[in-house]
Amino acid sequence: MTVTRLSSDRDDLVTSPPNPREEAFNIITQLADFRLHRLWRGAALVFEGGHPKGALAITDLREEWRCHHLSPFDNVRFQIPFWHVRAFAAEIGRPDLTGFKCPPGTLDPVMLGLAQALLPALERPQQASRLFLEQVGLAILTHLTQAYGGVYFPAERRGTLAPWQEKRALEFLAARLDGGFSIAELAESCELSQSYFIKAFKASFGRTPARWLTEYRVACAKDMLLTDLPIAEIAISCGFADQSHLTKIFSAVTGGTPARFRRDSRS
Repeated sequence: MTVTRLSSDRDDLVTSPPNPREEAFNIITQLADFRLHRLWRGAALVFEGGHPKGALAITDLREEWRCHHLSPFDNVRFQIPFWHVRAFAAEIGRPDLTGFKCPPGTLDPVMLGLAQALLPALERPQQASRLFLEQVGLAILTHLTQAYGGVYFPAERRGTLAPWQEKRALEFLAARLDGGFSIAELAESCELSQSYFIKAFKASFGRTPARWLTEYRVACAKDMLLTDLPIAEIAISCGFADQSHLTKIFSAVTGGTPARFRRDSRS
């Protein structure tokens, strides 16, 4: 994770060049009110306006972004590689975490507080405690995962799967994208009865095993749609019967077709 503070007291900077595309997320927290800027994704203007102090923006750096700052600003940026996010997700038994969804300008006092806690370390990096930095980094990943990763964390552990059972159940599901198994087999892998397992799984993840697997397949398909692989090949790789099956399920989950998702990602 790379942390950078950027600021300016000018009203009109030159439009930034496009970012280098890379497998990472950029998380931006505003330390002060930011009155006006324009943001482009590819050739499309996607935002024009300002953000208050504490506003958060998350961009996928696999896409091309340009920004024109039209007023003074002060922010902290966290660049987090995909592999780091996915390693963290796997460690907590949530391999279904594939990205973050955050509307631009979302107020997030937690990220603001964590960014402010890092300011002394950014000013005097040679004096920064490595343990403190690691703890803040872990807090950031945990918060982003819960708030924007679409991952369900039960408020209470009663009636849920044990951590090792959660991990084993999700590994079992992720390894069988085609759905070629029975609930009895899945429950047996967690050493539970079928009836108890179904209730405990839903209490742990907020959805049934079938729904979790469907959403995970679609998430895998989204990742592969960013490549040049044929959609029919992606469908088979992600456990769908064929391209039409993928299109039907993908549309039901996301509201758009795989082809449209691919076009929007490249525009």
